[in-house]
Amino acid sequence: MNFTDVMLVAGGIKRTSDGAAVIARVARGGNVQDYLGSEMGFVDRKIVRVYRPEDQVFSQDAINSYARKPITINHPKGGVTPESWKDLAVGEIDPVGIMRDGDFVTVPLMFRDAVAISLVEAADGPKELSMGYSADIEFVDGVSPSGEPYDAVMSNFDMNHVAVVPEARGGKELRIGDGAHARWGASPHNDRKDPIMADAINTRTVLIDGLSVVTTDAGAQALEKLQKQIADAETAQAATLAASTAAIAAKDEEIGTLKADAKKLTDAALTPEKMTQMVADRVALETLVKSIAPTVDSANVGDADLRKAAVASTYGDEMVKDASDAEITGMFKALAKDVKPVDAFADGVKGGLKVVTNDAWGAFLPAKGA
Repeated sequence: MNFTDVMLVAGGIKRTSDGAAVIARVARGGNVQDYLGSEMGFVDRKIVRVYRPEDQVFSQDAINSYARKPITINHPKGGVTPESWKDLAVGEIDPVGIMRDGDFVTVPLMFRDAVAISLVEAADGPKELSMGYSADIEFVDGVSPSGEPYDAVMSNFDMNHVAVVPEARGGKELRIGDGAHARWGASPHNDRKDPIMADAINTRTVLIDGLSVVTTDAGAQALEKLQKQIADAETAQAATLAASTAAIAAKDEEIGTLKADAKKLTDAALTPEKMTQMVADRVALETLVKSIAPTVDSANVGDADLRKAAVASTYGDEMVKDASDAEITGMFKALAKDVKPVDAFADGVKGGLKVVTNDAWGAFLPAKGA
């Protein structure tokens, strides 16, 4: 797990031929240090007490890990690596002079970069320090040799860099260039992917279904990604529903059209009743035409042509030459008003009923007294 500890400056900045030097106390051993529960990944604890055993803080491996570690301006994301050292380092911890100083480790810092030196020497420049390192944490209850209860033990210290920061979490009294005794402070920063390990420095608030959720940057990114996936799925579902609704509406419209067409076909079908009516209408028309123009032959002539022939027979061909069917129908109706229809039966028997018989029928009639 990665941590950042504020540093206690033991002396002022001194210019040298190589740059600028400063002495700082960077570690304390044998103490119990308070961390926020959220800093240690606990949502149900306000404070987690961490014991820093002397045999770990002052172990040779821990002391050796300070040597030549780079000085940076602010904490670089992910710490300093061989790939990023050239771009990030503005100086280093001098290996000569790293020592235990009572309950502390004291290290000499050598600033090499002119811009960085000017920055920290400026009256309004950043003057606070923060140590970046990794260590193991074992969550176990106990009591330190000095009688302080603790919830976890820190071990295997490995330094990574020293950062010049505008404001260290330990307080503004922890400044380069002043030797004021200040309280020791520490703040872990976590680069693990475990979602329950909170980043106390870089937390974000994400709105989930109207609720504010405080989480790490990584957690916020995961939640935002999930929210986007949900929103995309809802959009796709809405688009699918809209397409289905449109398809159903189009199908309903097609069904309605088919029903209307079917009704038209049904209405247009030639039923016995319609056939009887058509025959009656034709007989009536032929009878009327016969009354208007007896010489017109109605065989194999359509209704419109039959009316036209009757009008032409009465008024002449010029009358109907360029006339429309509607005009001819009007002329025909005008003729029909003044014409008495021919009674076909009466016309047939006019002048007496004639019976045409064969020999058998003729022999039959006298027998009946005809």
